[in-house]
Amino acid sequence: MRDLGSPEREKHPRPNFARELWQSLDGQWQFAFDDSDAGLKEGWNKPGKDLDLRIQVPFVYQSELSGIHTSDYHPILWYKNKFVLPEMMQGKRVLLRFGAVDHACRVFLNGQQVGSHVGGYAPFAIDITPWLKEGENEVCLRVTDTRDTAQPRGKQYWEDGLMGCWYTPCSGIWQPVYLEALGHTGVKNIYITPDIDNWQAKFEVNLDRDPDPETYLEYELRFEGRLVRSVTSLAPFKRYELTLDMRDYLRVETLRLWSPEHPNLYDLTVRVKQGGEVVDEVFTYFGMRKVSYVKGHVLLNNMPVYQRLILDQGYWPQSLLTPPDGEALKKDVELTKAFGFNGARKHQKIEDPRYYYWCDRLGLLCWGELPSAYEFCMDEMVNMSSAMADFIQRDYNHPSIIAWVPINESWGVREIYANEQQQDFSQMLYKLCKALDPTRLVSGNDGWEQTWTDIVALHDYAHKGELIARHFEDREEVEATFASWKMSFAEGFERGEDDAFMVTEYGGIAMTIKGEQGKMENMETWGYHDKVETEEAFFDRYIALTNAIRELPYCRGYCYTQLTDVMQEINGLLLPDRTPKIDPEKFARYNINPEGYLNLPI
Repeated sequence: MRDLGSPEREKHPRPNFARELWQSLDGQWQFAFDDSDAGLKEGWNKPGKDLDLRIQVPFVYQSELSGIHTSDYHPILWYKNKFVLPEMMQGKRVLLRFGAVDHACRVFLNGQQVGSHVGGYAPFAIDITPWLKEGENEVCLRVTDTRDTAQPRGKQYWEDGLMGCWYTPCSGIWQPVYLEALGHTGVKNIYITPDIDNWQAKFEVNLDRDPDPETYLEYELRFEGRLVRSVTSLAPFKRYELTLDMRDYLRVETLRLWSPEHPNLYDLTVRVKQGGEVVDEVFTYFGMRKVSYVKGHVLLNNMPVYQRLILDQGYWPQSLLTPPDGEALKKDVELTKAFGFNGARKHQKIEDPRYYYWCDRLGLLCWGELPSAYEFCMDEMVNMSSAMADFIQRDYNHPSIIAWVPINESWGVREIYANEQQQDFSQMLYKLCKALDPTRLVSGNDGWEQTWTDIVALHDYAHKGELIARHFEDREEVEATFASWKMSFAEGFERGEDDAFMVTEYGGIAMTIKGEQGKMENMETWGYHDKVETEEAFFDRYIALTNAIRELPYCRGYCYTQLTDVMQEINGLLLPDRTPKIDPEKFARYNINPEGYLNLPI
């Protein structure tokens, strides 16, 4: 039996939905470009047809770590790999799991198509049991990723080269591939909803098949290794709900709440039993915490929280959107906290689930933001809606995620100010988030021109503190106009009675230094306003800007741009390789200090 305690769970591609029996398929795969779309006609999916290139999965061909490393446009890609089913999985149902494949793919096993998927940021699984054979098996993918601007792209540029703050695209497999084994009936999803006011948690378990008679679900709840509850219930339906009393009568504090200061986590094991036999077992966890807003305040566990967020785009120089390894995700969370931030706005990316795991474990608030599409049309609306639903489904249980951001800066809805259809689309995404997940806040169109929203979230990249102060001096005027280039609200919309206010992008101070950045001397760099050359000049500007925001009596937090440099964009606190450009300890002494921050000596 494999121990799925924390050290082993950290190795799993999805730590909050882990099985004991799993096997990684990452590593070297066969690979080919198919620009003329000849692969299907020529039977590239058939066993024995070798592909001419080799790629290191899960790195995209545009990245250095893939072993190919070209930014040329190739809309059709093929992958192949062979595996022998491990002995421990034989005789069981086997799922082939993909963390994410951008953008659409068809999956073949031993020459037969066994499934397909559309959506570049969502995981999917295929039950490959009927097509498995003894000995060696061959899995094959045909992937398409075009320059279509109606698909969610985030910061992946849709033309050749780089532009502004858009970067090299990432095509194909970019998150882990692995096998999992289970019995006749398995757990498809687990949704855990904490209710701290009533000392309860609701568990919704979805099975992947209609259960046989006498199918039972067993719940084993632990905190810090100690058994808190063990409950067994008959599961006569495919979807089953159970509410548990979470009070621990052995402690004075009957609930151990999750917060950045105290990231308490409860471990949950769900077993499916049939005829007394365990046919599936899934390990997950959750945090008891509550997110709400009232009278202009954001509340965490019924207490106001001032959010100090950093914009984080999740790019690495050698691997692009894919982290070079699991430790890189942990390091980014640790660096974010080292700079004194209590949260991150993961910008234009649905991150690898191991990132949110470390936010949960180490205590970091997180905003989950949907990657934007850029062409308003029917396809965009369908694609964005589907991607938002997939995002919430996968990451519903992470206590660190406290807000969803379905649209950023009117990208993909450029005429939203007066266009009723685009306004309806924004409202629909807001309500979609609320319907699927009423436990979190939603920033409807983060930046400006908002329709329905829980947070009036505005962006301002002024380079002087006095300009920030002047822009936000009068809240009523701000919400009626905001700035000359954009309005705070779309036409016909206004702030709700309880909506909170935050400056969710500012700063973006471009800083040039020697070292790794010197490799970019022949590249035109990009940043806001004039670049600073020294740490002293950086702090002069940063402190003036941040002081101006913190002095706003109605503002409940900020999000500084940004954690790392990304390619041509040089306004990070870190170089792309995560070398600090600014002393984190010095920065944190200013950033964390909740009072007396004005003119704080550095």
